[in-house]
Amino acid sequence: MPPDGAADFVPLSPEKFKHPAFTADGQVRATVPLGALRTLWFNTGTLCNLTCRNCYIESSPTNDRLVYLTLAEVSAYLDEIAGGEFGTDEIGFTGGEPFMNPDLPAMIEAAAARDFKVIVLTNAMKPMMKVKDRLLAAAQAAGPKLTIRVSLDHHTEAGHEAERGPRSWEPTIEGLKWLVTSNIRLNVAGRTYLGESQLVARAGYARLFRALGLGVDAANPAELVLFPEMDARRDVPEITTACWGILKKSPSDVMCASSRMVVKRKGAERPAVVACTLLPYQSEFELGTTLADARKPVALNHPHCAKFCVLGGASCSAG
Repeated sequence: MPPDGAADFVPLSPEKFKHPAFTADGQVRATVPLGALRTLWFNTGTLCNLTCRNCYIESSPTNDRLVYLTLAEVSAYLDEIAGGEFGTDEIGFTGGEPFMNPDLPAMIEAAAARDFKVIVLTNAMKPMMKVKDRLLAAAQAAGPKLTIRVSLDHHTEAGHEAERGPRSWEPTIEGLKWLVTSNIRLNVAGRTYLGESQLVARAGYARLFRALGLGVDAANPAELVLFPEMDARRDVPEITTACWGILKKSPSDVMCASSRMVVKRKGAERPAVVACTLLPYQSEFELGTTLADARKPVALNHPHCAKFCVLGGASCSAG
């Protein structure tokens, strides 16, 4: 049965995305070299207060495959990039739900104190509100360097809760309103699904943002990020070296050309650096334990590489 009963569902060929150097039909697979490491992401742990219908990395109240990073572990990587050699200007925190990690407010302060821009991805629900006093203190210390990006999967309650589950809308709206009244810089992440075009979706979000008084510009892709819906079971083209010219795109357009993510696997002695925020579990995308190790090129050997980054043109960074 196709996911969600989609009549146009075509399953991914089992021959695709198997060899790091070649596609299923023998063409040379595209790779992406790291330029400047513009954004360094930290996955603070995969535990989350929600189990979403289609979470990119399967976060849930029971998924602890990626355990909590500590402030000391994050600080070690911040120290590695502090000299400017990597060209980093933005630090991102994602999860799971980052505010479930008790060290997150201190991590925000540590990154901002080193003069990095900071973005935190959150559902703005109870975990954030439980530490709102600590967040407010961190936000005051960080000032305009801090952005909180709230996941609001649709501009209607029904659409959002179809992804996030019952009773997930009102707490998120409450969190959004609190961020605005607290003068914490805010943007929103939605999804392009339910058959809506970008134009229709942005118009719907614009109406909602006006009604809530959020001050978020729905027409600005940096303030309202709309991510493509992901399903690794669906067929998608493999990206070859020839695709750059065909698609009129460059390897530098792809997220792994300018970002890496730090994770800590359950049972591991120390964190590791992976190529992508979307692929924390796949061993072939683990690049080492230091950022110096992680400078190697990345082969686009996963359906998400094609769907999200190359064909979808999406990125998790702030802009």
